[in-house]
Amino acid sequence: MSTQNPTAQTARTVSAPAARPLTGKTALVTGGSRGIGRAIALRLAREGALVGVHYAGNEQAAKETVTAVEDAGGHAFALRTELGVPGDADALWAAFDLHADGVDILVNNAGIAGPGQIQDVTEEDYDRVFAVNAKAPFFIVQKGLDRLRDGGRIINVSSGVTKVAFPGMTSYAASKGAVEVLTLTLAATLGARGITVNAVSPGTIETDIHPWMADPETKAHAASFSVFDRVGQPADVADVVGFLASDDARWITGQNIDVSGGSGLGV
Repeated sequence: MSTQNPTAQTARTVSAPAARPLTGKTALVTGGSRGIGRAIALRLAREGALVGVHYAGNEQAAKETVTAVEDAGGHAFALRTELGVPGDADALWAAFDLHADGVDILVNNAGIAGPGQIQDVTEEDYDRVFAVNAKAPFFIVQKGLDRLRDGGRIINVSSGVTKVAFPGMTSYAASKGAVEVLTLTLAATLGARGITVNAVSPGTIETDIHPWMADPETKAHAASFSVFDRVGQPADVADVVGFLASDDARWITGQNIDVSGGSGLGV
C-alpha cells in the first residue's frame, strides 16, 4: 500500500510549469529589432519560439533584442538584410537559412513612412515606400513558400490609416492597403496547407520612431483618438500577434484585426 501523500502529489502537479505553446516553432520577424517588431519578437520567444530578428541597419538594436530574449530564457538570432532593393527576399532567406531549416511563423512587420500629402510625394518617395511596405512582403512570402511549414502562420502588420482618410500619410496608407489585400489572397491560396494569414492594424503606438511624443500636449492629442484615452504600447500589438501565431487562432484567417484601442469610434 502506497504511503505517498495524494495532496502533495496534486500540489506538485498544479505547480508544474505549463508547456509554452510555441515550443519547437521557428519565427521570423522583419523589422524585429525595435518598436513593435521588438515587442513581437519578445512575445513569440516568451511563448517558446526560436525567433529570427531581422534588421536593416541598426545592428546594436538587433543585438539588444536578442540579448533581451535570451535574458528572459528564450532563443533568438539576428539577421541583416536591406529591404526594398532588388533581390531582398532571396537575401533575407539566405541569411535565415544559416540559422534554421524552416519557418512556422512569418511576421511581415518592417515598414517605412514618407512624405504624406500627395503634392509632396515624388516618384522616388512612392517607389521606396511601396518597395519596402508592399513589394518586400509579397516576395518574402513567395520565396519562403518552400520553407514555410504546413499549419504555419503569416501575420502582416498593416496600419489604422487604411480605415480613415489620412491625407498626411497618402503613399504609406496606400502601401498598407496593398498589404491588406495581399492578406486576403494569401489566406485563400494557402488555406489548403493549413496556413493562416492575417493582418493587424495598429493605431498610434509609442515607440522611438515617434519622437514627437516627447511633447506632452501632442501625446495627449494622440491619446484622445482612443476610447481608452491613451496611446498604444508595442506590447498591445505584440499580444495580438502572439494570439494569431498560436493554435488558439487556428480557425481565423483572412482577417485584419484592429489594434488601435478603438481609435475613431467616436467620429
